[in-house]
Amino acid sequence: MAEILKTIGEIGVVPVIKIDDAKDAAPLARALLAGDLPVAEVTFRTAAAEESIRNISRQVPEMLVGAGTVLTVDQVKKAVAAGARFIVSPGLNPKVVEYCAGEGIPITPGINDPSGIEAALEFGVTVLKFFPAEPSGGLEMLKAMAAPYGDVSFIPTGGINQGNMAAYLAWNRIVAVGGSWMVPGNLISGGRFDEITRLTSEATAAVHGYELLHIGINSRDGAEALKTAEILAGFFKMPVKDGNSSAFVGKPFEIMKHSRIGAHGHIAMAVTSVERAAAAFRRRGIGLLEDTVKIEGGVMKVAYLDTEVAGFALHLSRK
Repeated sequence: MAEILKTIGEIGVVPVIKIDDAKDAAPLARALLAGDLPVAEVTFRTAAAEESIRNISRQVPEMLVGAGTVLTVDQVKKAVAAGARFIVSPGLNPKVVEYCAGEGIPITPGINDPSGIEAALEFGVTVLKFFPAEPSGGLEMLKAMAAPYGDVSFIPTGGINQGNMAAYLAWNRIVAVGGSWMVPGNLISGGRFDEITRLTSEATAAVHGYELLHIGINSRDGAEALKTAEILAGFFKMPVKDGNSSAFVGKPFEIMKHSRIGAHGHIAMAVTSVERAAAAFRRRGIGLLEDTVKIEGGVMKVAYLDTEVAGFALHLSRK
């Protein structure tokens, strides 16, 4: 159970999909995979849901498929028999949650008040769907409501889009967000799977909130580093801040006083979650330099990838 939720957390966004014709399910799953999104929540809002889940689980086994809008224990049984590996419900139905908890089936029931959180905790469920997220007050409401429940994490859904999801994901108690903007029904029914891949690729990039933090430039020694810093400061009219191991020129440039990681230096990128970004790179066969990982308070703050681009190492830093 925990591994499924961990995987969802590493992905960061769950597409909430309404499929009207089961023949579209496998091509849709392949389109999501092509956009680096290996998870799908197929909602039980259509008669095609059960067969769609079965088609995805059989034809695209690398996709982590779950069932959403699950309202009854009977729907749980049908979804799991078809291949669903997790269950999502819009509210907290005690019978559904009790059955899933008893069977070891990952479930994220929907809540939007403290009573819902406490009801979930009675079943030992600590990852909850905050729904509908935006109409219920959004991130600020969620933070205030969740404050007394430090061991509970959330998957907000409802009103989440590419424009606001990074703010949610920046909070370390958000496992992932759910949304449907990258899988609109007209594109699915129209067979426009290339467009879904494009939207998915944009969404998965936005999950990480990539921003250039600075460029690090290696030097032989402190004297060379300060000389380089002074030249850049003169070019761009930026102040020099001298430190023990490097000198910063404004925010964009870090001049190293010795050669470290990277033949020429490093490119530092700020991300909403280093763990989540690292997982995305790992799916593409790129790992971390383990001796560069820094963790504070159980959260990964800094890590370098085990690859270089044009002689520059790639450095991830949590926002």
